[in-house]
Amino acid sequence: MAFIDRIKEIMSSSGIEAEVSEGKGFIKVKVPLEQWEEAAKALASNGFDHVKTVTIVDYKARGVFEVAYHVSSFLDTGLAKYIIELSTEIPRDNPVVKSLVGIWPSAEFLERESFEFFGVVFEGHPDLRPILLLDEVVAKHPLRKDFVVKEEGIFR
Repeated sequence: MAFIDRIKEIMSSSGIEAEVSEGKGFIKVKVPLEQWEEAAKALASNGFDHVKTVTIVDYKARGVFEVAYHVSSFLDTGLAKYIIELSTEIPRDNPVVKSLVGIWPSAEFLERESFEFFGVVFEGHPDLRPILLLDEVVAKHPLRKDFVVKEEGIFR
C-alpha cells in the first residue's frame, strides 16, 4: 500500500471528508473547518507526534486564509521520513480556527507567530499573544497581502 493510501484510510476511517493529494515532498490533507480538530486527532493517534511549521496563505481575492500545519514524527522512525500538511480554509474577515496545541504542544509558538503576523485567532490557545513584534505593528498584520510596506528610500 502506498503511503498516501494509508493517509486516505486514516481520514476515511475517522469519518473525515479530506482531499488527500501529493505535494512536493509532502502529502496534503485538506479538510473542512468543521473537521479540523478531528483530522488532527486522527493524525496524532496514528503516530504523527509533532508540528514542524504552521503556515498561513493569504488568498485576498477569495477572502480566505489557508491554515496549514506540517506534521511528522520524532518517535516513529517509519513515519519520520514523511511530512503531512493538514490544512483548512477560514474567512479572512473573521480568521478564527481551533488551536491544536492540546493535540500537538509543539504548535504553541507557531500559532502565536501566525496570530501576530496575520491576525488569525487560535481558539483555545493557552497564551495567544505576540512574541516578536510591538503591539502597534501586530495590529497591522504585517504579512497580510494588503499590508503596505513603507518605502524607506534605500533602493533607487
